[in-house]
Amino acid sequence: QVQLVESGGGLVQPGGSLRLSCAVSAITFRPYVMGWYRQAPGNEREFVAHSGDNTKYADSVKGRFTISRDNAKNTVYLQMNSLKPEDTAVYYCNAKSTITSADYWGQGTQVTVSS
Repeated sequence: QVQLVESGGGLVQPGGSLRLSCAVSAITFRPYVMGWYRQAPGNEREFVAHSGDNTKYADSVKGRFTISRDNAKNTVYLQMNSLKPEDTAVYYCNAKSTITSADYWGQGTQVTVSS
């Protein structure tokens, strides 16, 4: 059974940093585009970043967030710096196959930016 398990969320002050991790099991990791999305209360889920053949970021996080992946560990990371209150959301990890229609989601991890 495919599992995506996020960790690393928490409460941080504005200007602080967090590093999210997403460990993926039961798939061959390399052919998947790995992404991070977030959903704030009352808002729809939105794209944050993805890593595949290329790397892409939402305009709102460019220059502050960095996505990386370790294919040997089946893990994707999201380093978040210079955090703002508007970054507060549940962050979800996504794995989307470049070969099949497979599309998997993690359970989410809460990030709260507040003083």
